[in-house]
Amino acid sequence: MTLYIKNMVCPRCIRTVERLLEQQNLLVKNVQLGEADLIDTPGIEQLVTLRKNLEAEGFELLDNRNSRLVEQIKNLIIDEIHHAASKKPETMNFSDFLTRETGHEYSQLSKLFSMVEGVTIEKYLIAQRIERVKELLIYGEQTLSEIAWQTGYSSTQHLSKQFRQVTGMTPTEFKSGHERPDRKTLDAV
Repeated sequence: MTLYIKNMVCPRCIRTVERLLEQQNLLVKNVQLGEADLIDTPGIEQLVTLRKNLEAEGFELLDNRNSRLVEQIKNLIIDEIHHAASKKPETMNFSDFLTRETGHEYSQLSKLFSMVEGVTIEKYLIAQRIERVKELLIYGEQTLSEIAWQTGYSSTQHLSKQFRQVTGMTPTEFKSGHERPDRKTLDAV
């Protein structure tokens, strides 16, 4: 049985979910972003307790198909932007990538995502990229050109323009720390 879990955005989330499943004495095949494959089907009481324990850690057990598909889209984007999974060939755009990975037409994914999340896939993707750029700027180990390339921008000018549109400041202003806006957790973007 596969459980679909919202707000799993990093390896630490995977470990936390694994721990919660083990505490319920559920035998786990595999846990990855947004999903937990179990060997057996849990009982109703186990699911109720698991749901409560997941919610206490900031996760949510997803029940309907649309919510699972939206969560899959979010996890694919987060994985690609923040964890450099690179399942997407360099020449493939995100709409083709999402279509290939989900098995659904992009227009369907786009409408569903906007309806459920209240934001377009493109705006969500931009928000995730900007959060990644903020993280890399704070580390201070790369030039703006390297950050632009790593985060999929065609140029530093494109990155700077989009960064300013989203944050209200340039990457240089952000890096200098003057009135730096708070960074968001990946599940809050």
